[in-house]
Amino acid sequence: MTTGSTAEPDEAPAKPRGGRPRDPGRDTAILAAALDVLAEHGYDAMTMDEVAKRAGAGKATVYRRWSSKADLVAQAVAQVGSDEPSAEDLPDTGTLRGDLLALMRPQGEEESARVLAITGGLASMLAREPALADVASAALIGPFVGSQRILIQRAVRRGEVAADVDVETVAYVTPSMTAFRLIVQRRPIDIDYLHLLVDTVVLPALGLPRPAHP
Repeated sequence: MTTGSTAEPDEAPAKPRGGRPRDPGRDTAILAAALDVLAEHGYDAMTMDEVAKRAGAGKATVYRRWSSKADLVAQAVAQVGSDEPSAEDLPDTGTLRGDLLALMRPQGEEESARVLAITGGLASMLAREPALADVASAALIGPFVGSQRILIQRAVRRGEVAADVDVETVAYVTPSMTAFRLIVQRRPIDIDYLHLLVDTVVLPALGLPRPAHP
């Protein structure tokens, strides 16, 4: 016995959806607003409503793009450190100390305050949201580690630093300590602190003498 053929619902050809194409500029505005709200209120207190209002977008527009606050914050933070460092863009002063100090110029007062606020806003969620913690680490620390690695490897190649040093471990020293200062101690990074790290921690760890006059 045979029955009439009927098409299954999921076999029907999909109809093109109407509406305007997604505007990348709107995405950029929403992500920037998310960072602003995160910096001002912290992760726990920020809301999608406030982000939408700050971006001049509807709440439905935000939720169509990001299904949760965690997703939105993850993408916003990921874009902070989206550019990978390259040797051509890094300082080349002829000495490792000169390169490191040129790389770590202190940020302007306003930008330093913003970074401190963003990292402080992230601190409350790091233990509860491992995925977000990974994103924050990759965005805020990863590029800094990469730059340190390149500069130390360059110093090894020119014979300034011994070939058997643990480049990978030392490359994490300054990024990790500055992150600790920002997130845990909630203190800004200034030129004196950077000089201290380079001269008393990084250079000795690489077998180089501390400068007589930092």
